[in-house]
Amino acid sequence: MELKYFRLIKTIAEEGSIANSTERLFLTQSALSHQLRELEERLGFKVFNRTRNKWELTQEGTELYKLANKLFSSIDEGFSNIKHITEGSKGAIKLSAECQSFFHSIPSFIQKMGILYPEIDIEVSLGATHQTISQVLSNDIDVAIVTSEPESDELTSVQVFKDEIFAIMHTEHVLNNLDYLDASHFGNVHLLINSFPLEGVAVYQQFLKPNRIHPTKISAIPFTEITLSMIQANMGIMCAPKWQLSAFKISSELVFKRIGKNGLKRNHYLVVKKEHRNRKYIHDFISSFEEDFLEV
Repeated sequence: MELKYFRLIKTIAEEGSIANSTERLFLTQSALSHQLRELEERLGFKVFNRTRNKWELTQEGTELYKLANKLFSSIDEGFSNIKHITEGSKGAIKLSAECQSFFHSIPSFIQKMGILYPEIDIEVSLGATHQTISQVLSNDIDVAIVTSEPESDELTSVQVFKDEIFAIMHTEHVLNNLDYLDASHFGNVHLLINSFPLEGVAVYQQFLKPNRIHPTKISAIPFTEITLSMIQANMGIMCAPKWQLSAFKISSELVFKRIGKNGLKRNHYLVVKKEHRNRKYIHDFISSFEEDFLEV
């Protein structure tokens, strides 16, 4: 039974007659009479008992009227839910990362998101990266990329991937003859990092500090191209995951050395406030991020 017949039954029952229903259904009285006659012939029973001044539902018609009300109520509810979903798909996300390595890869991800989810506006915050958790708690940023799970009950985290940090050096560097680097090997090197403070540098925080090792010299170079040029001149070493350097041309004279016998590995998490986690645009962002960085 087509939807138009349920609409016809509902409207005639509520308006009292076909004549009163024409304006609401945008059809002539003749067209409505034809539809009702066609419906009753298909059903094999009358839907309305009608006299000159009064239209009343038959018992069968009453059941169809009840069904029509349920049907249109379900349709209205469905479109209302769709509207809420659509509205929930729109939002602005301020994003920051504890590890500056991500700032090399995030622009291409944002570009992809702009195509797939044009209703999500993503802004990258390049502020104090070592304060990302406090920034999420204070609502200064919406999503943080960190390398350790926060303990706050206000936050929730999603592990998105794991990577390994390597020491990058020139083939003529004195440490190149080693299979891997112990913490003690960093005591006499010139370590090139993206920025201070050292608490935000993974190799220092996770490997050197626990072993009470501090490199002879540490320089903060915010531009990876310059850092690679300095390594090419054998002026120091840097520590980074291989994916961070995928966008750069790496000289054949540079080598990657494992840090520690088993490698220096770390997990990466997306952190958001629990109260925001179920917002659809946040969910869509996290799902896309997981998919995009799955192969890192």
